[in-house]
Amino acid sequence: MSSERPLKVLVYSDDRTTRESVRLALGKRPAADLPEIEYVECATEPAVIKQMDAGGVDLAILDGEAVPAGGLGIARQLKDEIFRCGPILVIIGRPQDAWLATWSRAEAAVSHPIDPVRLAEAAGDLLRQRVATLPATT
Repeated sequence: MSSERPLKVLVYSDDRTTRESVRLALGKRPAADLPEIEYVECATEPAVIKQMDAGGVDLAILDGEAVPAGGLGIARQLKDEIFRCGPILVIIGRPQDAWLATWSRAEAAVSHPIDPVRLAEAAGDLLRQRVATLPATT
């Protein structure tokens, strides 16, 4: 299940330590059967919208606790505005906020503090699904 190109993962949070925690949790690849990851970090909502509009993002990981624009609202906006928007994983404040992740239309959610194993499992599942839908490279 490998691809020639690295998978592009967008990581959004206004907090650089949260973005770093995501990168450290996933590493170069969240699972051995997946291609390597190329990270795009965004600290603002306009940067996320610009990157997602440009296309090519295989997974967006959005911090629901980011300010002033939270990742849950951004996720819903992306799902509403981008045709065939790629998978989104949101990081929620607590497990009880899972209903908000459903409202946002995100495909997966993990809660703060970031558990590297849970994040890698959730991201790996979404990336496997994404790789399965990508056109074959020759």
